[in-house]
Amino acid sequence: MKFESNFDENGFRPRINLTLAQIAKLIDGEVVGDPSVMITGISGIKEACKGDITFVANPKYLSLIKATKASAIITSKDVKEAHKPLIRTENPSLAFSKLVSYFAPDESKIEPGIHSTAIIGKNVKLGKNVSVQPYVVLCDGVEIGDNTVLHAGVYIGHHSRLGKDCLIHPHVTIRERVTIGNRVIIHSGTVIGSDGFGYATVRGVHYKIPQIGTVYIEDDVEIGANVTIDRARFGKTHIKKGTKIDNLVQIAHNVEIGENSIVVAQSGISGSTVIGKGVILAGQSGVVGHISIGDNAVVAAQAGVTKSVPSGETVSGYPAKPHQVAKRINACVQRLPNLYKCVKEMQRKIKELEEELKTLRSRAI
Repeated sequence: MKFESNFDENGFRPRINLTLAQIAKLIDGEVVGDPSVMITGISGIKEACKGDITFVANPKYLSLIKATKASAIITSKDVKEAHKPLIRTENPSLAFSKLVSYFAPDESKIEPGIHSTAIIGKNVKLGKNVSVQPYVVLCDGVEIGDNTVLHAGVYIGHHSRLGKDCLIHPHVTIRERVTIGNRVIIHSGTVIGSDGFGYATVRGVHYKIPQIGTVYIEDDVEIGANVTIDRARFGKTHIKKGTKIDNLVQIAHNVEIGENSIVVAQSGISGSTVIGKGVILAGQSGVVGHISIGDNAVVAAQAGVTKSVPSGETVSGYPAKPHQVAKRINACVQRLPNLYKCVKEMQRKIKELEEELKTLRSRAI
């Protein structure tokens, strides 16, 4: 099994030298076609060349199977045949990711140790094999678990705790008294534990309300770049295990997000909202404060949620409504130009009839 990494105008392209049968064994797939076909590279379906293996997960992209230059394709088990060899799997996207992980080198791997420029406060506790890179600041009372990596410029405030196997990318700020679990990934520019947006207005003047709560992030959460998660006024802002948060998301004070939810880029969640398990908030969606979104609900892109959403419901539009209702409303809105023309024509005809009726009445007199 040979491997080398190449970079070209299409980016990183893992190079391998395996038969289709060998690859199928690695990803627990079923070969349809010639199992002896040699695969020399891994690539996306549009960029693939002869010798590459690629994948199709979304049914709407199945038409690309005919156009791709790849020598083989990883697909779902719903695809029965194609004009080139296939590996059929339960989850093509996951299988392809697994294949890439076998052969893509971890070139960003960092050795354990504390860089000489790092600033370490009093009573800091570091686990085994922790890596503290240049210009990291660890304030008094910080605790870092085994195998955690803190990239350059990370700031961790007083008495915050990080678990094992975390990966904190450059220029992340984790404020005081924040708790983060195991295997958490936080991308660059994110701020966790900034003050919640709370003010008391008296005679037009805004007085700051102290935000003395915390943020608690459970295991296996991933947080994208430039995300802000505010600390609670009292108690905690709580992100539960397995949740994935995209870039540029705002999560306000005292929000709770359930297990394995997904929050997509540019979404905003107002204070004290409770979001259930397995929820999807699509891009640029907004949620008002002090409501709940039930388990497995879906909020469509750019939807504005102004009231609680039941479990399993899909909502869209502004204000957000059940998706089928929102689609009907949108269909009516699309017909407004024609409806306007019809009304104008009806007004013209009514005016003509009124003129005729006026003439008839004058003649009768």
